[in-house]
Amino acid sequence: MRSSGSARLVVVVLAAIVLGVQPGAAPQDSALRLSDAEFWTLIDDASERGGAFHSDNFTSNEAGYAAVAAMLAKSGPHGGAYLGVGPEQNFNYIAAIRPAVAVIFDIRQQAVMQHLLFKALFDLSTTRAEFISRLFSLPMPAGVERTAGIDAIWKRFPAVPGKDPGVLAANQKLVHAHLTQVHGFALSPEDLASMAYVYESFFKLGPAIDYGGFKTGLSTGSTNFARLTSALDDMGAPRGFLGTDEMFQFVKSLQSRNLVIPVQADFGGPKALRTIAEWLRARDLRVSAFYISNVEQYLFNPKLSAAIGGTEINGGWRAFYDNLATLPVDDSSVLIRTPLGNSASAIVQRRMPDGTMQSERRPITPFCPIRQFLRDVSAGTVLSQTDARTCGR
Repeated sequence: MRSSGSARLVVVVLAAIVLGVQPGAAPQDSALRLSDAEFWTLIDDASERGGAFHSDNFTSNEAGYAAVAAMLAKSGPHGGAYLGVGPEQNFNYIAAIRPAVAVIFDIRQQAVMQHLLFKALFDLSTTRAEFISRLFSLPMPAGVERTAGIDAIWKRFPAVPGKDPGVLAANQKLVHAHLTQVHGFALSPEDLASMAYVYESFFKLGPAIDYGGFKTGLSTGSTNFARLTSALDDMGAPRGFLGTDEMFQFVKSLQSRNLVIPVQADFGGPKALRTIAEWLRARDLRVSAFYISNVEQYLFNPKLSAAIGGTEINGGWRAFYDNLATLPVDDSSVLIRTPLGNSASAIVQRRMPDGTMQSERRPITPFCPIRQFLRDVSAGTVLSQTDARTCGR
């Protein structure tokens, strides 16, 4: 993708729910569609200067997403716009929320290229088995039922990486032609090299590819791509985007209409979030959910990025919350943070009316109503990452 001083995109994906809050669910507009030119222009207009990260982040390491996705699917919010960050976990939340459009942000150009690779594979694959076959450049097994369970599908594929680089080369050629000739996206040589690195990594590491990629010593959440896509909720229902044909087809439908939009973005930067906010307002779309993972960890601790091998360029947490306040939201709109389990809590400090400080233990929740959170930010009760993780309460 060509950057004109700005950068790349990284997929939309906004989704969240707050317990006890009934969603004002906007129906999905199946007629909504972006032309190839509109899609590419929005990516270019919204993207801003990129940075680095300490991991290739090929997959999520958040094994607890299934419980969050189950709550979203049951109670909402639904429809609207989904905003998100990171790789494939966005598709899980999109399948649960059923938004009309998704925008996925990431600070790395490589992440944008990974999402464009995903887009091509969704476009080219009719079934989940075809998607897996193309993603890992593995032979397509015969006779896989379209409605088969995801575990049954994975059992038809080898657990080890593919051995034929010729299959990868053919797939790369097909993907590049699809993106540059069918869609007409102006991918630069740098873009193509970045995408090739991602595709080769999925081929070399196979279905066991994880958050750390080729690096060791990073927290992978004891999971990988195959395990993440096979995750079940507490009721035993699949919650990964490959869990059922119906969930896969929903994400594929959005991709086919150019409605999963990757944007290279700094959450505290001056451009990306504000540009998307204006774009959504112009189309009368409200944000239903914004999955922000643990990005605030780096916004509240700028030195952390450099300490773990990344590049600190962001404007910090105050700038992010200023950007957040520009998004079109309603009372059902939520932030989704990293799911940590039902028992997670933290000690927070609160200043009492008499000026003394009091320590309180507060639950850490993955769901936070955006409007109320911004009111807490304005009231000065959100001054640390702990405050944010406990939703400013």
